[in-house]
Amino acid sequence: MSEMTATASPSYVSGTSSVPLIGDTIGQHFDKAAARWPDTEALVVRHQGVRWTYAELKRRVDEVAAGLLALGLQPGDRIGIWSPNNAEWCLTQFATAKAGLVLVNINPSYRLAELEYALTKVGCKGLVLADSFKSSNYVEMIRTLAPELDRCSPGDLKAARLPELKVVAHIGHEHIHGMYAFHQIAEAADDAARKRVAELAGRLQFDDPINIQFTSGTTGFPKGATLTHHNILNNGFFVGEAIRLQHGDRLCIPVPLYHCFGMVMGNLGCVTHGATMVYPSEAFDPLAVLEVVEREKCTGLYGVPTMFIAQLDHPEFKRFDLSSLRTGIMAGSPCPIEVMKRVIRDLNMEQVTIAYGMTETSPVSFQSAVDDALEKRVSTVGRVQPHIEVKIVDLDGRIVPRGTAGELCTRGYSVMLGYWGDEEKTAEAIDSAGWMHTGDLAVIDDEGYCNIVGRIKDLVIRGGENIYPREVEEFLYRHPAVNDVQVIGVPDKKYGEELCACIRVREGHEVTEDEIREFCKGQIAHYKIPKYIRFVDEFPMTVTGKIQKFVMRKQLAEELGLAEEKTA
Repeated sequence: MSEMTATASPSYVSGTSSVPLIGDTIGQHFDKAAARWPDTEALVVRHQGVRWTYAELKRRVDEVAAGLLALGLQPGDRIGIWSPNNAEWCLTQFATAKAGLVLVNINPSYRLAELEYALTKVGCKGLVLADSFKSSNYVEMIRTLAPELDRCSPGDLKAARLPELKVVAHIGHEHIHGMYAFHQIAEAADDAARKRVAELAGRLQFDDPINIQFTSGTTGFPKGATLTHHNILNNGFFVGEAIRLQHGDRLCIPVPLYHCFGMVMGNLGCVTHGATMVYPSEAFDPLAVLEVVEREKCTGLYGVPTMFIAQLDHPEFKRFDLSSLRTGIMAGSPCPIEVMKRVIRDLNMEQVTIAYGMTETSPVSFQSAVDDALEKRVSTVGRVQPHIEVKIVDLDGRIVPRGTAGELCTRGYSVMLGYWGDEEKTAEAIDSAGWMHTGDLAVIDDEGYCNIVGRIKDLVIRGGENIYPREVEEFLYRHPAVNDVQVIGVPDKKYGEELCACIRVREGHEVTEDEIREFCKGQIAHYKIPKYIRFVDEFPMTVTGKIQKFVMRKQLAEELGLAEEKTA
């Protein structure tokens, strides 16, 4: 990587702003929102028929908060939530914040071993779970881990494998032995518990931990990123500022609530601006999104690129009136330029922005502005967010000149407290000067715009040439037959690594491997032309829509008969 010269501008940016950080806890700020906009719709949940104003949402949140304390949970205790998107998720998010409980987000796709790990790693004393979701029977899974539920009273669990867990509540009305039904939490509230909630409003501090989110690493066990009121409340607010969210806006949130995209950028973004949270379905369904945007006249829409592609390509897309849309965010994974252009043109989202970040930074560090030039909005992740610092460093930790690729590091209010119960991993991620090392490769230009060029571990080194898969992907998106593409490195005896392009072909088009290679010739350097090309129907993905390149790399190495020679 390039060394800095005396005249070169360093790859360092800081987000100056005349708008101050919020100095409230989530509970304090939520109460202010309810007082300011009591009659504004706060939450609409299409699949549950829920339609609550801010005043109604506050009444319900306060009762659930008091109920949780009445059931024996204490400020600082951890309480898991294992559920797809629904009204109960929203109630639990704000009620736990007001009760001083640490909400532990559990991935809806987790199975037995992952659930046991998450609950024991952070010592969950409580758990709110859905009855079931897709092919997962949550009730049966928790009973497998804690068969003692069949022999105990609700709130009195003593499980050998989950020694900390005492209180289990399920989202449903039927009686399940050993568990409370969710509605019974609010029913447990009494005057003493309500008084405690009111007292806590003045005692809780905004630097208290309030949320643990497990990061899905590619190796090893997930790590519990521990976030504070200050972290996520402010990030939700400034993300909303960037998309010009305002009172009266209606934001469609089809992304998972268990992830920062849903609960921070979505829920907290809305509450800090007096906007309406609109959940179209319990899990992403492109038709449900299109229907709810039209019916609820949504002005904003969130999603990852694969979600926007699914909506744009839906066979019924043209029959919907989506003219109410104005703004939104595409984030969660690299945003293909061509997809961004289609979102602006076909979804009427003139003010759509791209955001970049990670769970450990609450999550957003960079975001494009609604008035950025189109070229900048579609080709970069924008400029640094207010009150945040970013630097780009080489492998030795030295700041590189503008325009040079290196690891993105960030510092400021948004950086997590650390990984729960893991000082070693925390020290690896956050250095002594407070910089969070993201593992992402990025370039910052002279105007301060950032471009994410890949992950350090995704960088392909072919015969000594550094290749950023993102660059090749963006070129291949220009081919009319390419609907989606992922480029990864696979082992090669001669060059160390070679490129493989996995392509989803656009409906109604046909293309061959040779035609793809011919398309590349003379347009990109010969060493960037993929040696292997595979046509696929889908990519392995996390529940949040992030494509798992490490899974693809392993599958392709086996399929192509290539020994895994690359070291991590």
